Amino acid sequence: MENVLDVLKARGFIEQTTHDDALRDYLDSKQVTCYIGFDPTASSLHVGSLVPIMSLAHMQRNGHRPIALVGGGTGLVGDPSGKTEMRKIITVEDVAANVVGLKNQLSRFIDFSDNNAIMVNNADWLTKLEYIPFLRDIGRHFSVNRMVKAESYKMRLDSEEGLSFIEFNYMVLQAYDFLELRKGYDCRLQMGGSDQWGNIVAGIDLIRRVEGQSAFGITFPLITTASGAKMGKTAVGAVWLDPDRTSPYDYFQFWVNTDDRDVMRFLALFTFLPLDEIRSLATLEGSDLNAAKSILAFEATRLAHGDEEALKAYQSASSMFGSRRLPDALLPSSQIPRAQDTSDDETVPQLEMRVEEFKDGIPCFKLFHAVGLADSSGAARRLIQQGGGYVNGRRLERFDEMVTVKDIDDRQILLRAGKKHFFKIRIIS
Repeated sequence: MENVLDVLKARGFIEQTTHDDALRDYLDSKQVTCYIGFDPTASSLHVGSLVPIMSLAHMQRNGHRPIALVGGGTGLVGDPSGKTEMRKIITVEDVAANVVGLKNQLSRFIDFSDNNAIMVNNADWLTKLEYIPFLRDIGRHFSVNRMVKAESYKMRLDSEEGLSFIEFNYMVLQAYDFLELRKGYDCRLQMGGSDQWGNIVAGIDLIRRVEGQSAFGITFPLITTASGAKMGKTAVGAVWLDPDRTSPYDYFQFWVNTDDRDVMRFLALFTFLPLDEIRSLATLEGSDLNAAKSILAFEATRLAHGDEEALKAYQSASSMFGSRRLPDALLPSSQIPRAQDTSDDETVPQLEMRVEEFKDGIPCFKLFHAVGLADSSGAARRLIQQGGGYVNGRRLERFDEMVTVKDIDDRQILLRAGKKHFFKIRIIS
């Protein structure tokens, strides 16, 4: 079997590793146990968490055992990494409720049955620590001089608010997590975002000092879009894995709207499709590249929400924006339906109108009111004047613009009000 380090590198997951040669030998030698920590400050993870989630899934698919550590204990303290101000302290009850949501979402990507993967909550050991024994047994191994040089602390030390004492303890607690997992599960590999480098190295050092054992670390790059935006951030906020916060359809649409320049990279990071198939897309453009985006959206939605919701989202998108035949040779390992017949799809409100009704044209505001996309003609005018009216995906510039036979596309006209409200007009002779 291919070394998982090569898999992760080839797909774009790795920014830094410790002890490169020893780590490779370690991953080749046996089934290893690795872990990543997840912050339970919200009841849902978001798209920005997908890189660590997918990395654990790749570890499992390559024969290793992942541990997903939910930070029920460290979440009560707050991680200063990458933050210029102190995180809001949340209650024990909030953390416990959030842990339940995170467990459900992680189970979509990782198989926890039969001990194939493990989920732990560091509250189980951190909340039971006694302060003086902890200082004597663990705290004595940490150099304050070295800690304040860590990138995760430097940003806060240089900020106006400064670094609180409770946050200063975070590195020690995360290092102690690593030690606990080494003792309890023989876990010797920790992975995390690039902002976790200092915390990971501190854990490796603690294991060496306390147990005389070697341990390893891998960090992931911060994923940004081709435009430079942080991954998962949109104009309306974060894209959540919780379907009650971001519906499967909206989740699907997030991926469909991927920048052309990001398609291959995101397919490598956020799906399990073979790399050789993904690399074959290098020369694609136009409609073929849009077809690849549909496959990216379908595969990403399958992972987060399951096959049924992915299919529903794909069918709804096809009924709204028109279906396209996906070439059999395009990413053939995908389970996306290759031919979509949405002629009988009823997921979008619709009615039939005769083509003759559009020969002289119908003012768009009257049409929006007539089909129920606005409560009144006045509301339809305001909607369109504010930029919220669309015909076949084209934004209307004037409220009295005429919708004519020229707007008929494949015997239909698709109206949209705002981001989510659609109406399909079927044209009959």
